[in-house]
Amino acid sequence: MPDLLLELFSEEIPARMQRKAAGDLKKLVTNGLVDNGLVYEAAREYWTPRRLTLDIRGLSARSKDVHEERKGPSVKAPEQAINGFLRSAGLSNISEAEIKTDPKKGDFYIARITKKGRSAEEIIADIMPDIIRNFPWPKSMRWGKQSTKQNALRWVRPLKNILCVFGPENDATEVVPFEVAGLKSNNITYGHRFLSDGKPIEVRRFDDYVTKLENAKVILDGDRRKEIILADARNLCFAKGLDLVEDDGLAEEVSNLVEWPVVLMGEFEESFLQIPAEIIRLTIRINQKCFVTRKQGEERKLSNHFILVSNIVAPDGGKEIARGNAKVVRARLSDALYFWHTDQHNLPDLSELSLSAEKLGLDLKKPLDQRMARLDHLNVTFHAKLGTQGARVERIAALSSIIAPLVGADVKLAKRAALLAKADLQTEAVGEFPELQGVMGHKYALLQGEDESVAAAIEEHYKPQGPTDSVPRAPVSIAVALADKIDTLVGFWLIDEKPTGSKDPFALRRACLGVIRLLLARDWTIHLMPIFKQAIGLISRHTIERALSLYESGLRHENATETDAGEDVDNALSMEEKKLEKEVAAKTGPVLEDLLSFFHERLKVYLKDEGARHDAIDAVMQNDADDLLQVARRVEALISFINTDDGNNLIAGFKRAFNILEAEIKKKTPIADNVDPELFIEEEEKSLFKAIVDAESKVKSHIESNDFSGALLVLAGLRKPVDAFFEKVLVNDDNNAVRANRLSILQRITTVTGRVADFSKLSG
Repeated sequence: MPDLLLELFSEEIPARMQRKAAGDLKKLVTNGLVDNGLVYEAAREYWTPRRLTLDIRGLSARSKDVHEERKGPSVKAPEQAINGFLRSAGLSNISEAEIKTDPKKGDFYIARITKKGRSAEEIIADIMPDIIRNFPWPKSMRWGKQSTKQNALRWVRPLKNILCVFGPENDATEVVPFEVAGLKSNNITYGHRFLSDGKPIEVRRFDDYVTKLENAKVILDGDRRKEIILADARNLCFAKGLDLVEDDGLAEEVSNLVEWPVVLMGEFEESFLQIPAEIIRLTIRINQKCFVTRKQGEERKLSNHFILVSNIVAPDGGKEIARGNAKVVRARLSDALYFWHTDQHNLPDLSELSLSAEKLGLDLKKPLDQRMARLDHLNVTFHAKLGTQGARVERIAALSSIIAPLVGADVKLAKRAALLAKADLQTEAVGEFPELQGVMGHKYALLQGEDESVAAAIEEHYKPQGPTDSVPRAPVSIAVALADKIDTLVGFWLIDEKPTGSKDPFALRRACLGVIRLLLARDWTIHLMPIFKQAIGLISRHTIERALSLYESGLRHENATETDAGEDVDNALSMEEKKLEKEVAAKTGPVLEDLLSFFHERLKVYLKDEGARHDAIDAVMQNDADDLLQVARRVEALISFINTDDGNNLIAGFKRAFNILEAEIKKKTPIADNVDPELFIEEEEKSLFKAIVDAESKVKSHIESNDFSGALLVLAGLRKPVDAFFEKVLVNDDNNAVRANRLSILQRITTVTGRVADFSKLSG
């Protein structure tokens, strides 16, 4: 079967877009071929900075003929309906149709339509222009003379050439002819921009294409370029007694910047190694796309050598390229060294920060405290409706003090960590490298003598930042992390800025998942609702104070000329404060209920991702459940229970009882308010009632002590009496009183099981 080779050759494509674009090309082309009746054996995409390539093997040479039978109107239908049928079926005359008879509907026309198959070349030529014109680039551009036209081609960078050849594996191939914006498909490609002679390279098929490109200094396979870079970098490091600091993201980016990777080593002065390793690594990575190295056997200490990747083979072996990169790295590290030293000295505006320091309880002799005081003094806005960063830090500190005892953290240390958690946002290092927020706070905290747990919490309170990020283990870090995330969630819920659909600009889903993972990481019984209420109280207090301040300014401006207006202003302020407090109180309940419901939904997603059954989650999830650890444990225990024979049989018995009750309730059959033992006739109903009464007290005791497994074990004891009851006892007895009494027993079964889980939501 024939193969298809396609290459779209352009100016340099941004590195971050290449892999996805190649995948998109494969998907669009293969989907288009299949939709048009072709099949293929294999397809693989490739990319370099200047090309997207698709290799499709074993593509059918022609699509099959399609036979279709289309039903038409009755033979007695009006002429207008028959003409419409002829047009839709592609018939020129009704004599070309057949007549079929239906015993019920009578005679009607049918058209037998045969759509002839098309050659693969015709199909490819038909679909490719549309795919190229509508390619899903995140950003695209127009260029040249064609750019002024309304339907000008848009591409990520100017598209220069389209290679498209099709043919058998071992025979001559042909160009599939089509045209897009003046570019005609052909059988040529081009080699490396600098290392080849720039002449067109004629191509027959994929193997020939790859070989000729490599001769022209282009390695087509992006993953192979990546492997070459890493292997050569490791070998260079080993020869110098160094280890490469692995960075898969950087390796991916660099492999997409070169078509012929040449790995070199540069160096900078050892004096720059006094800068924290994180700053050195980011400086070299972001500004020069280079890898850092470390001495063999030393995990945390970097060396003064770095690895760079060139796209050319230089006559001097790359010495000048390495020297030029080192010159730029040196300049960048000089800036970083300045930031590092500046952040450890006093601020020039120290005299203006005393009020903020006093309010927050900060020590202005310490550099990090100065930065926090400045963050508050400058009134840096967190959100227009939620106040400043300083006010937010106050709230987080208060919440941390509340949460700390619940997670076994020292209250003073948790509060101190919370007060300094955002201080590094005012440092020079974080201003230059926002990725280092928290990391630099940790380092500066240790330099000024903070407790290790406080320093660690400053860095770790942002965690976890996603489903794969690590969860802090230290109690102080957990207390501050929970306070930070809960303040964010409650605040945005209070101002009605919740996630909608796929939009979540404030990453609230991530914050909620972070709280869930923090709570499930350890064996704590923590109820969220009281913490939510504390958080909403703190936010509301700040909001009300800010609103009152603006309101007071307006009142005093209006009454500036009246000497006795002070008492009136105070009365108006008092009334306004009460009004604002009532408004907050009115919406507190609905806001918190909705936020808890959001937590339930995120917890369901998390537990499902962990492998829990969705019906088991629904069965234990109660509307007011705010101890998420207990919910997770209940799900785990319930799944274990329903996987046993006793559990399975009890659930079957429960569902039988539930279904009988549902049916009788719909019929409005009387059900006794209480079970009357005097009405028992069969021994089995006596035994079941005794077992239920015994189970009720035991289940209650287990639930109160959070022993969910114990409660389920008690319910398992109901299995035999329930089975015996349904085997021997007729619920719908002719005697109305007996029937109502037996229905009441069934109601007691659903009540006692309902205290543990809603078995009606379990499938199977």
